[in-house]
Amino acid sequence: MTRSILVTGGAGFIGSALVRHLLAGTGHRVVNVDSLTYAGNLDSLAPVLPHPRYAFERVDIRDADEVARVFAEHRPDAVMHLAAESHVDRSIEGAAPFIATNVVGTYTLLDAARRHWEGLAGDERERFRFLHVSTDEVFGSLGAEGKFTESTPYQPNSPYSASKASSDHLARAWHHTYGLPVLVTNCSNNYGPYQFPEKLIPVVVLSALAGRPIPVYGDGGNVRDWLFVDDHVRALLAVLEGGRVGETYNVGGDSERSNLQVVKTICAILDDVAPAAAPYESLITFVRDRPGHDWRYAVDTSKISAELGWAPAETFESGLRRTVQWYLENGEWCRRVMDGSYQLQRLGLLGEAV
Repeated sequence: MTRSILVTGGAGFIGSALVRHLLAGTGHRVVNVDSLTYAGNLDSLAPVLPHPRYAFERVDIRDADEVARVFAEHRPDAVMHLAAESHVDRSIEGAAPFIATNVVGTYTLLDAARRHWEGLAGDERERFRFLHVSTDEVFGSLGAEGKFTESTPYQPNSPYSASKASSDHLARAWHHTYGLPVLVTNCSNNYGPYQFPEKLIPVVVLSALAGRPIPVYGDGGNVRDWLFVDDHVRALLAVLEGGRVGETYNVGGDSERSNLQVVKTICAILDDVAPAAAPYESLITFVRDRPGHDWRYAVDTSKISAELGWAPAETFESGLRRTVQWYLENGEWCRRVMDGSYQLQRLGLLGEAV
């Protein structure tokens, strides 16, 4: 079934991958709503900007009047809500933008979607969906064993994860109170091409290539489950098209690695494809840990696998090699996005020196 899909945050990392996938692999029409903050970049959408099924609206999701206008003009059949402030370290330095966008913005969008949905009738009303895309960080931190399931109690530990937990609760409340057909996904750490260079993997790649110290927080033992972004967007589409309304689905890559393992794997790939005078591992530098750094995340994906038949196509090693190669081949994109607002510096130390 062809849909008109409103994608919020479609110029961001995951959002742009979703937009590219929707336009290349489906017949869906896409309306990209993005305010183009520092991490939003239309360069990430260059392959699809002239596409006849694509429209762009530069709109802040906190602006109720503009959001209402977008719904009225484009009359979407579905919303895939990815717009968010998403970097934990930035949330530690200043939480206000995270509350404003992730909480207030989500409320504004949900309320506009509800009014739009209530004005629909028949098949249009029946097929409308609101997919809220969130993170596994809302569940808090794991010990050495176990995985987050869809029923794990929320225990967010950073301003970022607290803001996303709030938005998850709003989405569920709009379903249970107003009947809005909401779905929620909680994903593990994404990586892949076009990721803004403040996140771990691009920081390591770009720092290594520049011969700069590669920062590793604490002893590097913190563990994350890594999900290749293209696998994630396939999961999102599967949930939108086949998920049960009112349900939550965890999405993960089944690829747990410690931060130090990730860094060393990247260094080994770079030694192979872009050798330097000395092994890249010699650049690894251990730095003061992030305040409140969660020890381990891992998600149980048995529900989305059993109900929707989704599974990741990339292993961590294959996806990471594809990612490193992309950064090697797209230095100009990296230079354009690092326009002075971010230059690989350490964030999240509350103004203290490293």
